[in-house]
Amino acid sequence: MSRLAVAAVAAASVLVLAALASASADRRTATIAYVVDGDTIALAGGARVRLLQIDTPEVGSGECYSRRAAKDLRRLLPAGTPVSLESDPRLDSVDRYGRLLRYVFRGGLNVNVALVAQGDATIWFYGGLRGRYAARLLAVGRRARAEKRGLWGACRAVWNPHAPATTDLRRPKHRPRSCDVSYPTVCIPSPPPDLDCPDIRYRRFRVVGRDPHHFDGDRDGIGCE
Repeated sequence: MSRLAVAAVAAASVLVLAALASASADRRTATIAYVVDGDTIALAGGARVRLLQIDTPEVGSGECYSRRAAKDLRRLLPAGTPVSLESDPRLDSVDRYGRLLRYVFRGGLNVNVALVAQGDATIWFYGGLRGRYAARLLAVGRRARAEKRGLWGACRAVWNPHAPATTDLRRPKHRPRSCDVSYPTVCIPSPPPDLDCPDIRYRRFRVVGRDPHHFDGDRDGIGCE
């Protein structure tokens, strides 16, 4: 082989390695601590992840299919499960509540896509932006809806993948919410959205009942200690 040919092969190898490094640079491994609701998980170490490009009914809101969606995600991602988290350069990396925005993989399974395929989640292209798996999400979502899987058969779910950022896919109109009864000494509305302690100004307040925002992690009756 000539020197020119060797140089060409070496250059091609460098390009392939660079492409592989770029493809894997937006992925990292993590371990599941627990499932918050149908589209949000907590990681060992404390970070929370909101699954990209999908939306599920909010646990604690009384919305149709909220408990089932969370239960199905717990089945897919039980505590201790190793996962890969993939960001999307086309979309935001963190939301306004400080949650990581990621696609979640268990082995070769794209959990975001699987939830839509099962009918546990609707598609939500926040602000109308499509990510790298948008085509797959739309394909499996249309099939789930046509076959009335999950929430499509059990609820009056709304099909509006390209909703603007201010649109709630599950309700035709927003309604003002009063203070949640789980927090009797302060005024914190029920979800959505799901709030964390950094999102509110209250500290060491009383928590009773179901605690939909999970402020009382150690269940001692005091929130955001």
